[in-house]
Amino acid sequence: MKKEKQPPPPFSRPARNAPHRKFQESTLREEKINKFYFVLLSARTIFAGVFNKNFFVLYLTHKNMKISHIEHLGIAVKSIEEALPYYENVLGLKCYKTEVVEDQKVKTAFLMVGQTKIELLEPTCEESTIAKFMADRGGKGGLHHMAFAIEDGVNNALAECTEKEIRLIDKATRKGADGLQIAFLHPKSTQGVLTELCEPGE
Repeated sequence: MKKEKQPPPPFSRPARNAPHRKFQESTLREEKINKFYFVLLSARTIFAGVFNKNFFVLYLTHKNMKISHIEHLGIAVKSIEEALPYYENVLGLKCYKTEVVEDQKVKTAFLMVGQTKIELLEPTCEESTIAKFMADRGGKGGLHHMAFAIEDGVNNALAECTEKEIRLIDKATRKGADGLQIAFLHPKSTQGVLTELCEPGE
């Protein structure tokens, strides 16, 4: 009787390779565990360094001053009388008020553009800061400062600026032109622009 051929047995690795395969699987498993612990420890370090008590205190107390609009632009001029014809006859604006601010040694004139004022600033003596500003520019006038209307109080805004290490010219509000309470921030801390904070006077 003729014997039938038996199918070949399924392929299997020699038994001698089994320990090597187990070693590879163990090594891969250890690498995954090590990566997991590395990520876990890194996250713990980051959270411990950033999300600490001081961070939450700063986060909860941090706020920005509330600015409603640009209150006015201060423009230095040699003479208000000579400057007004340009603003009134060319730009079509109307001067609604002139005022002398004795302590600042300046004469002012106000014109309204929408919600924002144009404040013309004429020095009343050589000791005026406006006179010095113009002298540094070769006797020419130009944009002197930008003023913001503060909704939550200028003194509160000054306190916030102090916390953020912004250099102040005025540490408290003082009386300004047009019935405002004002304070100035130093241009060295405001990107080179003299900045005024304003609120309505009492």
